[in-house]
Amino acid sequence: MKNYLLLYLLAFLNCSVFAQNNDIWVSFPNKDTTQIGFKDKNGVIKIEPKFTGFTIAHKFENIIAVTEEENGKWKSYYLTKSGKIIGRDSLYVFDNGPDCENEGFIRFTDRKTDKMGMFNGEGKIAIPAEYSNLTKVKNGMFIGLKDAKKEIDGEHFFWKGGKEFLIDTNNKILVENFPYNDDLNFYSLEKSKEPNKDEIRENFLGIDGQYYSFISYDKEFKSWLKNTLLKDMSKTNLEKHSFDKIIYWKEPMGWVSESKTKFINQNYTYLKLKLQELKNPKTDYFVSSDGLNQFIFESSEYEIYFNNCNESKDWIYPVKNIVINPKNKLEHGQDHFEFLRTENGYKLISVSSRKDNLK
Repeated sequence: MKNYLLLYLLAFLNCSVFAQNNDIWVSFPNKDTTQIGFKDKNGVIKIEPKFTGFTIAHKFENIIAVTEEENGKWKSYYLTKSGKIIGRDSLYVFDNGPDCENEGFIRFTDRKTDKMGMFNGEGKIAIPAEYSNLTKVKNGMFIGLKDAKKEIDGEHFFWKGGKEFLIDTNNKILVENFPYNDDLNFYSLEKSKEPNKDEIRENFLGIDGQYYSFISYDKEFKSWLKNTLLKDMSKTNLEKHSFDKIIYWKEPMGWVSESKTKFINQNYTYLKLKLQELKNPKTDYFVSSDGLNQFIFESSEYEIYFNNCNESKDWIYPVKNIVINPKNKLEHGQDHFEFLRTENGYKLISVSSRKDNLK
């Protein structure tokens, strides 16, 4: 019998101390937009504009990474709401941007050892800098890589060797040899004495002898596509499984937003025929995974799908993109159908047609 996990109750209670702070400060620029500061929900300025560079946080919940210029010199550090400065020159930077707090934790790099750890929202070291690499905290857990070697390839680097673990925010190892996987829904964790037989789940044997299972987003989406959407391609069902607004590409305007009802009514024949092609085993298509594009999905209804730094929260709300190649290999272009995972299931949110025949 499944033992639904309450393993991280204590961790969640600790995190909730931070999460319950409803006074989230928001960023605002100075007059020439060269620096930003923060003000509270009532518009009271808490920090005058002075940050720039790597300061990418739009919201200040508990702890953020900041950069400022002082006497012609740049300095970077982590800042808590109480004004505590920690981790000077220890910003964890990836893809030209610093880390953003998640569940009350933020990653840092010890420049002396080139190892990574985490601060909590109070600015205390929650996870010591003993890891080669760390993921964000997800549902009170993270994947940690130990004893790997950094290999440099031009302007990029990658890790070689080492061992990966599933670890909780008390730095307790839960699963050894836990390979990095960004396709798992960490918030779906169940723990049982025997492997979970659900076909859309992945099982991992923990060091406590229990099995930790997670929903695979890829398996979940493909199962949903086959058994929910493609079984009923009526307008009603398609509209039921669509976001309120659908973004589509139309020349020469570019990306256009339209209500799902109007878009489906105007393009139903194309949508039905193209999606029905997926039932044919000869159809050349694949499914990729990504997050919402913050430069396209900018309005308020998409806000919950981005974190405090306006990064897509693809570890909770991935976008599954069905890419269909043309039947004639001499033809160019592809058809794209993007489905966003929401609290109410997968929703069609974006479409682009290689023939530009959408209305």
